Amino acid sequence: MNLPQAKSEKGAAAVLRIKNITKIFGGLTALEDVSFEVKDGSITGVIGPNGAGKTTLFNIVTGLYSQTSGDVYLGDKNISFFAPETLAGMGIVRTFQNVELFSEMTVLENVMVGLHTKSKSGIISCAFKLPSQIKEEKYIKEKAMHWLEFTGLADHADIEAANLPFGKGRILEISRALAVEPQVILMDEPAAGLNSLETSQLAMLIKRIRQSGITIVLVEHDMELVMNVCDSIVVLNLGKKLAEGTPREIQENQEVIAAYLGEG
Repeated sequence: MNLPQAKSEKGAAAVLRIKNITKIFGGLTALEDVSFEVKDGSITGVIGPNGAGKTTLFNIVTGLYSQTSGDVYLGDKNISFFAPETLAGMGIVRTFQNVELFSEMTVLENVMVGLHTKSKSGIISCAFKLPSQIKEEKYIKEKAMHWLEFTGLADHADIEAANLPFGKGRILEISRALAVEPQVILMDEPAAGLNSLETSQLAMLIKRIRQSGITIVLVEHDMELVMNVCDSIVVLNLGKKLAEGTPREIQENQEVIAAYLGEG
């Protein structure tokens, strides 16, 4: 789905806009007046210490939480308070900190589940295996295999997800999200638990996803990965936006250094 896209001050298209987002849980302010834009076709990193509000922000953007105030825009469309399934249909998907797979299904079937959200076959055609349903199922299987080939998991297609190594499980979750062919994918700590080789492979995959035309927003604690793949970085601290800029600008920002390492 190609939505009209707002223009940032510098003239670049902004596919996702976070405007003055505040989230209060009881008496705790998890996010306070957070605003930034994600440019179309970019990789944007969201970083900050534990408890900075990064995952809360992702949960708001993807419809799992409702913000106390503020708005989220996809292009020029206000998508605040939309349900996760509605947002997925509009082109916003995410992965989670904890890998969430259907462990007793094969790798291929896990990706096919994602594609079935776009299935047009009704109950009757599925029950009686009508030609239209058989044709659609074949198409879904082919599309799922395409994304497994894209992410390097095609050779594991018939393996039960429960038998995958942890790193491959993370890639499978990304594969399933990509199968929806999103406009924007939000990845919540995709490198968590990966070794150095797996992290390097993940970095190459993230760049390949961007090259395919999908915009990426990335929450991550692995600073080497963030600095390697991101075009721009937003820093959160104690629920507020502390800084925003290119990787080099963030690396040289004294406030960011202090928030992570302390004034000393």
